[in-house]
Amino acid sequence: MIPRTLQPALRALARKFPIVTVTGPRQAGKTTLCRATFPDKRYVSLEAPDVREYAARDPRAFLGEIRDGAILDEVQHVPDLLSYLQVEVDAHPHRGRFILTGSANFALLQTISQSLAGRTALLNLLPLALDELRQSSRPPVDLLDVLWRGAYPAIFDRDLEPADWFPSYVGTYVERDVRQVLNVTDLAAFQAFLRLCAGRVGQLLNLSALGADAGVTHGTARAWISVLEASFIVTRLPPYHASVTSRLVKTPKLHFFDSGLACYLLGIRTADQLRHHPLRGALFETWAVAEIFKARAHRGEPPSMSFFRDRKGAEVDIVVERGDALLAVETKSGQTIAADFFAGLAAFTRLLRSMRHPPNVRPILIYGGAAAQRRSDAEVLPWSAMDGYNWAG
Repeated sequence: MIPRTLQPALRALARKFPIVTVTGPRQAGKTTLCRATFPDKRYVSLEAPDVREYAARDPRAFLGEIRDGAILDEVQHVPDLLSYLQVEVDAHPHRGRFILTGSANFALLQTISQSLAGRTALLNLLPLALDELRQSSRPPVDLLDVLWRGAYPAIFDRDLEPADWFPSYVGTYVERDVRQVLNVTDLAAFQAFLRLCAGRVGQLLNLSALGADAGVTHGTARAWISVLEASFIVTRLPPYHASVTSRLVKTPKLHFFDSGLACYLLGIRTADQLRHHPLRGALFETWAVAEIFKARAHRGEPPSMSFFRDRKGAEVDIVVERGDALLAVETKSGQTIAADFFAGLAAFTRLLRSMRHPPNVRPILIYGGAAAQRRSDAEVLPWSAMDGYNWAG
């Protein structure tokens, strides 16, 4: 198993709560992490139809057999079980008693908010972050390969090629989850919608246009994007709200949690195809968004991320609220630094400094080159140094 950064937070919260719930996309490594962290706990998978039927038909008897505690995998399959679990942990609130995992948090989080509020800690496990990839059988050496290959553990644990793995992942998990939740009847339209989302990576999200291009209504597009977001396939990065909101764009930007999946959906079959691809910059931006998200989520911190764009076109790709500072991050996939790379950072800094109580802003440029620099107007980080920066505080 590739060591996961989330493991210390998982152990720590199990010493404080009777239940810890780990959510995240399918195949992100949740089961492997939980079983490695708690090797002495009984493991029960609710993915198995017979176990699922037993838990749903007779939840009291089911929980009676694991009264000493267990890892319950894919609990979203039996949502009613959590109400009985609430009664059980209220009667015997031993810390670290149950570890729950769930891949589809659109079903899971609603049930948890109703049944387990205050009784469970919530953690998100995403695909491998850059620091975790360095400990794999294929440590990253080239940016284009990192963007193309993505970060799902199976690709590295089993030494698979993305072109061999992603087709089954999309068909087996992504499409199945959406069909289960929304009863999608036109699978071809959904497949087109998914590819169109990849084509809009790093762009402002216009659901009406996206739905029209996919041949579905605005309401259908909204429902589909919500399920993809709840399944940790995509995320909608909100715009940053300063005190002068009338001057700012208020539409979210669309990003993928895995650049490799986005590449596959775009038909990019080799890393070299990215060298001159028109979406290389957008894919680099979405990779950077995911890396910062992972750096925070895998340490138990909320994302607290947004982007900045004013109506004149000045933009900062990522704004991170880190407590002691506001990190303004611009991403550029090129290997050579140009003066205009810093224009958006300068505009954002000027805007915030004009406020009555300006926050501490740290401008950062992440680029595709290899040299770190400390300039007067920004800190410059090469892509390979992202995992060494303190994004979580």
